[in-house]
Amino acid sequence: MDDIKPVEIVIDGKTHLFDVDTPDLPDWITKAAMASGGYPYEKKLNKDTYKAELEQLQIELVKVQAWQQASGKRVIVLFEGRDAAGKGGAIHETRAYMNPRTARIVALTKPTETESGQWYFQRYVSHFPTAGEFVMFDRSWYNRAGVEPIMGFCTPAQYEHFLKQVPPFEKLIVDEGIVLFKIWLEIGQEMQLTQFHQRRHDPLKVWKLSPMDIEALSRWNDYTEKRDRMLKETHKGKAPWTVILGNDRRRARLNLIRHILTSLDYTGKDEKAIGEIDDKILTSGHHFRKS
Repeated sequence: MDDIKPVEIVIDGKTHLFDVDTPDLPDWITKAAMASGGYPYEKKLNKDTYKAELEQLQIELVKVQAWQQASGKRVIVLFEGRDAAGKGGAIHETRAYMNPRTARIVALTKPTETESGQWYFQRYVSHFPTAGEFVMFDRSWYNRAGVEPIMGFCTPAQYEHFLKQVPPFEKLIVDEGIVLFKIWLEIGQEMQLTQFHQRRHDPLKVWKLSPMDIEALSRWNDYTEKRDRMLKETHKGKAPWTVILGNDRRRARLNLIRHILTSLDYTGKDEKAIGEIDDKILTSGHHFRKS
């Protein structure tokens, strides 16, 4: 990626100039990153604690997959959230020890000309699970609830039509017997800047930073507005949203997996190994929108 021009960013009514190419992050970002967005912890979870708890949860996920193969149960998990909120890492840790033949990741590129002429949901439905499959969508049909209307990739009419169609569409999914999890990963604004800066200066992660990411930096409030509208219109009884605060990715991943495991009635379930969900980190879409 070529040199990127500095971007004006407004946080709490104060305008800052953010230059992702500068070698060192300014103090106004580093000092506020962990607490940004009202995050309840001052430090990351201890790495050894994280690894030990994650292993127990991953063992339970392997049990889930065996139960699915025996029962034919189908599971879909949608991973949505702010840019740089940790979707990719959460998906990786969830799938790490599951059999990739029946635990699939779906990460679609922009629609082809043919797909653009189809019913909006059509290309997503073609990736739905068959009996015994666990399918994770790395972004999903909810592109039309955020990035598409903000970046002008759909019309206002298409956006409104989408919001009306989603609840009955997802009701059909659940009524079909598919277990549907909708996960929204949220991070604070200064933490997002920190993550973008790390990507820019890490040769192994620089591919994760796109021109669209940079353009979105100055549209934080637009994304917040669209997120809140999405939660209001699509957090329904049969297909609720779960919101997870992700400034500390370790806590976010643990609580995300715990939520999935707690919600499934699988064979050999070990409640002690799963542990307790941290309600400071994980909440319902309804509660988060009202807070």
